[in-house]
Amino acid sequence: MKLGARVFKTAVAIVFALFIAELLKLPSPVFAGIAAIFAIQPSIYRSYQTIIEQLQANIIGATVAVIFGLLFGHHMVAIGIAVVVTIGLMLKFKLEKSLSISLVTVVAIMEIQGDDFLTFGFIRFSTVLVGVLAAFVINLFFLPPKYEVKLFRKIHFLQDDIIRWTRLAVRQASEHTSTKAAVSKFQSRMSRVDILYEFYKEERSYFKNKKYEKARKLVIYRQMITTSKKSLELLQRLHKHENEIAHLPTQFHLMIQERLDFLLTYHEQLLLKYTGKLKPEHSEWSKHIEYIQRNQLMDIFIKQVKLAQDEGDVEFSSYHLLYILSRILDYEENLEHLDMLIVSFQNYHGHEINFDIDEEFI
Repeated sequence: MKLGARVFKTAVAIVFALFIAELLKLPSPVFAGIAAIFAIQPSIYRSYQTIIEQLQANIIGATVAVIFGLLFGHHMVAIGIAVVVTIGLMLKFKLEKSLSISLVTVVAIMEIQGDDFLTFGFIRFSTVLVGVLAAFVINLFFLPPKYEVKLFRKIHFLQDDIIRWTRLAVRQASEHTSTKAAVSKFQSRMSRVDILYEFYKEERSYFKNKKYEKARKLVIYRQMITTSKKSLELLQRLHKHENEIAHLPTQFHLMIQERLDFLLTYHEQLLLKYTGKLKPEHSEWSKHIEYIQRNQLMDIFIKQVKLAQDEGDVEFSSYHLLYILSRILDYEENLEHLDMLIVSFQNYHGHEINFDIDEEFI
C-alpha cells in the first residue's frame, strides 16, 4: 500500500482543524475535522477555488438551517425538507462539488435544541468554517505539490518504456500478448500524465517573469505529451501489423528499423536537451547528410510497391505499410517541433534551470 502526500495532508488538516477548534473552545470540534476532510484538494489553486465554493455552501446551508429551525423546529421531517431545499439551491448555483459540506452544516445546526438556537447555530457555522480554513492553510504550506517535477518524471519514465518496446516491436523480438498488455498499461499511464498536466497548468505564478516562463513550459510539456502519444500510436501500429512487417523485404525492413532507431534516440536525447545535458553538436541531427529525408523515404516506398507488384508478391501489404510510415513521419514531425520549442525556451530561459527536475532526472 502506497501512502501519498495527500493522505498525510488530510490527516494533518484534520488534526490542525481539531486543534484550532479546541483552542477557540468551540463546542463539537468534530465538525471542524469533518469539514477539513472535504476541503483538502490536490493543488493549491483547486484548494483556493474550493474554499470560495465551500464558504458559499456553508452560508447557504447555515441560512436554510436557521430558517427551517425557526419556522418548523428541530423535527426530523423538518431536517429532511431542509436538506432537500439545500440540495436544490446548491444545484441552482452550480455548487455541486461543495454539496457535502453544506449538508453537514444543515445537520450540525438543526440538531441544536434550546433557547440559544441562533447563538449555537452561529458557533456551529464558525466551527465548520474553521475546518475549511484549516485545510486551506495545510494545503498551502504543508508538502506543497511540485507538479512540474512529477509531470516530467511521468513523461520521462513512460517514454523510456515506450521506446524500449518499440525497439523490440520493430525487430519482431517481442511476444504478442506481452506487447498488447504493455500498450494497455501505457494508455492508462498516459491518462495519468494528462491529469498531472492539468494540475500543473492550474498552478499560478505571481511574478511577471515567471508567468512568461510558465507559459512557455506549458507549451513544451503539451508538445512532450503529444509526441509521446504519437510514439504510442506508432507502437500500436507496429504491434497490430506485425505480420505485415515480418514479410517486408529485408532491405526495406532494415531501413525502417534504422530510421526508428534514429528517431527513438532523438527522442531520448530531447529529454536530456530540456534539462541542459545534451552536447551542442547533437542539436540538429535531422540535418545530417546520411539521414534519409522524408521525400526520399516516400520515393523508396513507392519503388518498393512497384517492385512487389511486378514480382507478384502477394504477401507485401502496401496498404498497412502506408499506415506505419504515416505514423513514423507524424512522430518525426512532432519530434522536430518539440526540438524547436526546447531551443526557443532555452534561448529565453536557458539560465533558469529547474534544479528539482534536474536532480529527479538523474
